[in-house]
Amino acid sequence: MPSVLIETRQQYSAEVESAIMETVHAALRDAFQILPGDRNVRLLVHEPNRFECPPDRQKPEFYTHISIDCFAGRSLEAKRLLYTSIVDNLVQFGIPKDHVKIMLREVTAENWGIRGGQAACDVDLGFQVNV
Repeated sequence: MPSVLIETRQQYSAEVESAIMETVHAALRDAFQILPGDRNVRLLVHEPNRFECPPDRQKPEFYTHISIDCFAGRSLEAKRLLYTSIVDNLVQFGIPKDHVKIMLREVTAENWGIRGGQAACDVDLGFQVNV
């Protein structure tokens, strides 16, 4: 049940924005084995002057920051697969691999309130976190 925020420095068409969100969600489905309907993905466009990136990037307009909050417990192998899948999938939109920063924050299930105010640790999630 990851929560994703994709931040960009440029406006894309609605179709491309949807495709970018889908490609990140697809990487999460594959790497973390989440359910297809387990989707919470947002895309936020910043004015370039409000979103600085490392000055050595050749195409700063393509710099993309992805923050993912998720339940704790995924293996290092699953995380590595997630990172490589995301950057590999974003290349099709002209986003260079070295222009993507991914921040993964793991939160224990008791710190998530879901499904009408229940602690996630008290709910059958329908999938395994330890992948």
